[in-house]
Amino acid sequence: MGLRVGITGYGLSGRFFHGALLGAVGFEVIGALTKNPERISHLAEDFPKARAVSSIEELLALGLDLLVVASGNPSHASDAIAGLKAGVPVVVDKPMGRTMAETVEIINVSTDTGVPVTTYFNRLWDSDTLTIKRALAQGDLGKVFRFDSRFERFRPQPNPGSWRERSTPAEGGGNLLDLQPHLVSTSLHLFGPAELVHASVRSVRGFADDDVVLVLKHESGVDSYLSASAIIGAPGPRVRVNGDAASLVIADLDAQEGLLRAGKVPINHRWQEDVCTPAVIHRGEISEHYPSEPGNYAAFYIQVAAAIKGEAPWPVSTSEILAVAKIIEEAREHSIR
Repeated sequence: MGLRVGITGYGLSGRFFHGALLGAVGFEVIGALTKNPERISHLAEDFPKARAVSSIEELLALGLDLLVVASGNPSHASDAIAGLKAGVPVVVDKPMGRTMAETVEIINVSTDTGVPVTTYFNRLWDSDTLTIKRALAQGDLGKVFRFDSRFERFRPQPNPGSWRERSTPAEGGGNLLDLQPHLVSTSLHLFGPAELVHASVRSVRGFADDDVVLVLKHESGVDSYLSASAIIGAPGPRVRVNGDAASLVIADLDAQEGLLRAGKVPINHRWQEDVCTPAVIHRGEISEHYPSEPGNYAAFYIQVAAAIKGEAPWPVSTSEILAVAKIIEEAREHSIR
């Protein structure tokens, strides 16, 4: 039998980004915290032996080796702390906390109890991130000085049914908390420690913040320009890495999210589908195909399983989590001033 895991929440995140991957890499999903009848039926369909429960206490009473917090942002801290105090290692979907204070509170409980906690920065296992890492290691771009990373789309009409769009920042809504943690964590992972030097966090459509631009200055000499927007009529490429010898451009979004939403999962820890996002290297007027690395979100939970067994470090360290939370907090404060 695999490691026993319970999930708080069984919506889009809990079902497709966590449950599907957990099952695919050998975890035994034994329960989920949800009161929604449709989601209860989805759980029974996906994991017939799993129990739907109505409280975090009931979930923890099932005897878990891992708790995955995939509920709404307002309950991340309370669910994670309950798991840690029960002696159960915890994975929290991003953002770990809505504020720096909530994030620190969770990590302090982890430290005090000696029970590990990590967060789901799955974009570190995107094809584009892995391809950039190889290009940097091989020196294919020369000295890198600028990194552009975007999650941009065009949805001029807000979706009133989306809690992320209708909720206030205090409730966990908006792109600063939804998409920027991915952009910030990836930039820090690739280029090292950084300071926030500019932040624009605003609502153009009148709901939660929907147009967010952050600029980071890394100690390595790289500047990161990070854009998360729902109202860009001409979205830029997903990433562009500029060095003094060449620029690497990856235009499209990693394919894994679409595959998971379609009900597909990795087999034997690898995708059977093509998950190499096309990349192009540019040297002025000269451009050519650049071989890309396959994305692999399964690697996150493979490492979590190894960490539970004491065979590997946790995939995202608390220092990495705090570094991201600090920049997100400073971005909010900078934009309010």
